[in-house]
Formats: sequence, C-alpha cells, structure tokens
Amino acid sequence: MSSATVTTKPADTRGLAGLSAGDTSVCSVNQTQLIYRGYEIADLAANATFEEVSHLLLVGHKPSAEELAAFDAELKAERAIPTEVQREIIRIANETPDAHPMSVLRTAVSLLSHIDPDCEDNSPAAELRKAMRLLAKIPTCIGTHQMALDGKTPVEPDASLSHAANLLWCMNGVKPGEIAAKVVDVSLILYAEHDFNASTFTTRVIASTNSDMHSAVCGGIGALKGNLHGGANEAAMDMLRDIMTDTEGGAMTTEEWMQRAFTEKRKLMGFGHRVYKNGDHRAGILRGWGLKYAEQENPTEKRWFDLGDEVQAIMLRDKNIHPNVDFPCGMTYFAMGIPVPQYTPIFVASRVTGWCAHIMEQHANNRIIRPLATYVGPELRNWCD
Repeated sequence: MSSATVTTKPADTRGLAGLSAGDTSVCSVNQTQLIYRGYEIADLAANATFEEVSHLLLVGHKPSAEELAAFDAELKAERAIPTEVQREIIRIANETPDAHPMSVLRTAVSLLSHIDPDCEDNSPAAELRKAMRLLAKIPTCIGTHQMALDGKTPVEPDASLSHAANLLWCMNGVKPGEIAAKVVDVSLILYAEHDFNASTFTTRVIASTNSDMHSAVCGGIGALKGNLHGGANEAAMDMLRDIMTDTEGGAMTTEEWMQRAFTEKRKLMGFGHRVYKNGDHRAGILRGWGLKYAEQENPTEKRWFDLGDEVQAIMLRDKNIHPNVDFPCGMTYFAMGIPVPQYTPIFVASRVTGWCAHIMEQHANNRIIRPLATYVGPELRNWCD
C-alpha cells in the first residue's frame, strides 16, 4: 500500500504576517473583537467620547468624572500652537500648496519638538505631558494648514467645543452641528488604536532606541501616509469618485467598471485587511453614522453610500473580500465636505493617542527592537576574482 506525500506550502510571513512582535496591554485585535484596554470598540463607540477614550489609552484606565474634567481642561489649555509653528504652516501652504498635508503635519510636529520643554525627557510624567500636547495641538495644525490653503485666516481653538467639534471648527471656521461633531467623535474613537500596525510598530521601533516621543510620532506620520496604511481612506474615496465619473450618464454600469478593474488587476482600496478576514468591526459602525449624517444634513451625498453598497456587494460576491474602515470613512468625510487630502491627517489626530500609549509602554519596559533578516543574496565571493 503506497502512501502519498503531502506537501505543505510554507506560510507567507513577508511583512511579519502572522508573527507576534511583542506584548502590549494597550490593545487586542482578533477576528471578532477590537479591544482598547479591556473595552470592546462597539461599546466605546456607542457609550464613550473621544476624550474618555484618550484618557483610557494614555493614562491607562477609564476616567472618573473628576479625572475627565481635569484631562479635558488640560487638553483645551494646550490647543493653541506657537506663532512660529503657525507661521511656518501658512508659509508652506502659500509657497507649496501641492505639498501633501501629511508631509506638512510631519514638519509641524517636528517644529513642535523644538518648543516643547519636555522634548528630551522620557520620564513617564513628561511623556504624558508631551502626549497631551500633541493630542491637543495636532488638530490646530491641521486646521491652520487647511484654512491657509483656502485663503482664510486661521481661527483660534474654541475651548467651548469638544475635541472633535474643535477639529472641524479649526478646519473651516464654522461651528459644527451636533450630528457632525458626533460623527467625527466616533471616527476618532474607531481610529485611535489598532495594536502593532505599521505606523504604531514604527513608533515603537524608534522609541526602542531611547529616542524621544516627537521623533517617534514623526516616524508614525511617515508610515501612516502610505496608501497601504492610513492613506487608504483617501485612495478609497478617489476610487469611488472615479466610478461615479465613469458611470454618470449611463456610459457604463458599476458592475462593468468593477469587472474591468478585476480584469486589469487594479488594486481596489478600502477592502481587505491583514487581520480581519471576515470583516472589519469598525466599518459598519462608521458607515451607519456617515449615512445618518448624509440623510439628515446632506441628502444629495447619500449617493456615495448607495454607490459604496454596490461596490461592496460586488467585491463580496466575486472576491469574498469585505470592506475595512477606510471605505466608509472616505464617503463619510466626503459627505461632510472635508477635503480628501486631509483624511489621513485626521487619522493622525486620532491615532496619536495610540502611538503615544505604545511609545510610553515601550519606554517603560524597553529593549531595542532589532530583528534578524534571512539573507537570500549571492554566496560568498572574492572581490579580486
């Protein structure tokens, strides 16, 4: 009796896929749950504010009413940016308006490091102060840049507004309505943390060298900029706009557009996830809030959600690939009138909480991150041969 030889294909571990790179108490990601320090994301999105979630991530526990009030007051007190930083952001907007907002934000954070009195202090107390300053000032930097691009004078942060509402105010000088502020608040909660993703791992690698928090956050911004990571929300909306343009007037159907994209092996942004194979828990939450905003505040923009549903159905039917959170994010922010190039900087305004939590965790129990590589180059040879 003969026995067949079974060949097992080795796991594809490129990009460290499926490998654990360390321990963390900040966040847990698995197929069925996304958990921030013991609290599931749907619970947080439904019942917490972004300020509460920021305290949870940065301080390490759910805040009491007194702790939240103090935390919120400190954030509001730190929102203003130094004149020299504001001046440089405006100069970049005027002289190089095509500069990507993520590059501008990276420069702004680097400038803030020179002014922060705690920049070179990696003690826990100093790191928390730096984290709160970055969390407070990044929306002001984003808003200053957008207002300058629009030819407007930047506004001062408004201490009467929540973190999410103040972000919108700084970007356009208009006090947002309750539903707009709520949608952005939920999106900030959903994007705040996601364990050892590319940008967070980047910040931990930098922190592991005993470098400072600002340097690590600059590295995180650089990693998040790419369209395979944070930039995917911009790319997803650009794709939807392409579909809408190509199908207007009946020139072709969404089905035909998608089949052509499949044939051309075009990468369709906003779909699939390294971890979530059965769907991103965050996507449905953000889609629900985005659709609610469109229906209540901007009904003509509901067309993007209708188109998104078509695209999503085709992807699921033909490729069995679910949307990730970047897909509804694009159409949600677009319905709100937020400029597409600012989508990823808004991601930073959220994820800086997770980055800083990981930087502090790395510094608290540090060993330099230095993995090995498998060499696949030429065998040893003699230079003089």
